[in-house]
Amino acid sequence: MSKLSAKRTATLTLAATAVLTLAFVTSASADGSTARQAPAAAAAAPAPSVSGSPEGAFTRIADFYGSYIDAVYDGDGPTADRLRAFYLSEALQAELREWEETHHANGVLRAQNVPLKWKVTSTGSGMGRTNATVTLTWGGDTTQVFVQADLATRKIVSIRD
Repeated sequence: MSKLSAKRTATLTLAATAVLTLAFVTSASADGSTARQAPAAAAAAPAPSVSGSPEGAFTRIADFYGSYIDAVYDGDGPTADRLRAFYLSEALQAELREWEETHHANGVLRAQNVPLKWKVTSTGSGMGRTNATVTLTWGGDTTQVFVQADLATRKIVSIRD
């Protein structure tokens, strides 16, 4: 065998080995049959989920803030107004109108603009009310509002900063 033929055979053998190795690794990782998995796959976070119940006053607080912020963000004033009418007690609606007139800001959000993110955290229930802290994220800054809902009516009855 000439040097050129031997060199060509060695090159072809290396190429074939590389292709077979790549094919084995690809098929092994694609079907998940290998015992070793990549660290990123093993540490993958679970898919996000949201749950609630129409019977829970706390869920109503979270539902309201999520929907309300979406409506205000989208510039949909009529939807924001309908959400207030549905989720907030009449007394709180009147109180918010006064607050907004005095402060020239949105009384639900306690701000003139719309947060980029929100989080509702339960802080317990008692005396016929459920309590929550709503954390609003404005870029790098956060604010909190404290919200109460009536357990019997599930209406939001108080929003305080």
